[in-house]
Amino acid sequence: MADHGRSHHRQHSRPSTLSGAYRGSIALNSALSAAQLVVGIAFGSLALIGDAVHNLGDVFGLALGWGAERLSTRLPNLRFTYGFGRSTQLAALINGVLIAMAAAVVLVEALQRLSAPVPLVSGPVAWAAALGIAVNLGSAALFRHGDHHDLNRRSAVLHLLGDAAVSLAVLLSAVLVGLTGWHWLDPLTAIGVGLAVGYTGIVLIRDALIVLLDAIPAHIDPEQVRQVLLQCPGVEDVHHLHIWGLSTSQVALTAHVSRRIGVVDDMALLHHAKRALAAVGVDHSTIQLEPVP
Repeated sequence: MADHGRSHHRQHSRPSTLSGAYRGSIALNSALSAAQLVVGIAFGSLALIGDAVHNLGDVFGLALGWGAERLSTRLPNLRFTYGFGRSTQLAALINGVLIAMAAAVVLVEALQRLSAPVPLVSGPVAWAAALGIAVNLGSAALFRHGDHHDLNRRSAVLHLLGDAAVSLAVLLSAVLVGLTGWHWLDPLTAIGVGLAVGYTGIVLIRDALIVLLDAIPAHIDPEQVRQVLLQCPGVEDVHHLHIWGLSTSQVALTAHVSRRIGVVDDMALLHHAKRALAAVGVDHSTIQLEPVP
């Protein structure tokens, strides 16, 4: 059996290039959450308070994601032979749970308040919501250079884009309340916010569980991988093919490959297969070479 995972170790040793994005997003969202809580409580907007609570969940989730990113760069050791890449998958799962919990809190409070709307002062609420849109879109832009297949980073971006959409809904609601005096629009908006946020959380939980159960990552086509191996010189058959995620951004493979003896040197075949697999997104491959029966 030949292990072609040396680059995997080098990838774990690379420092994260997104530390600045996490730091900036955490700072911006912490300040935004504090401002929205003050304005929401002072001027009676449950929708804005719900947005602030969700932003606080984002702060915790971003901090968790940042910690997981840093942990995933640690080198493997004698006990954790694959390294710590799974920490990013766990962070994505916890983030999804946090989003769903925040949504449930907002929904319960909104349903209670819908029957007895509380008057709100729309001007400050609208300005705080507009600030939320700017901060969350700006924070999401900090992650634009990340791998869009990385579930941990994608969860961070989804948090931020979801918050921008929530803030937009709060802004529109505040403007309409100011124009019409229909104060019931605020808890109704909060219900919509809770449902949208909850759906995002459920999707993240589902995706994280799929990865943790060693399913083939969504961006990897197993038939394409099989064909890549079959097209290597002298290869007749591929079986016992297994593909899974080492982390939210790294993919591993093991396979038994039947090849004709003498067509190509075994080491040359393995190096060829390694390069071909890397081109389709498989970072760490272990291949068992077998003679054609």
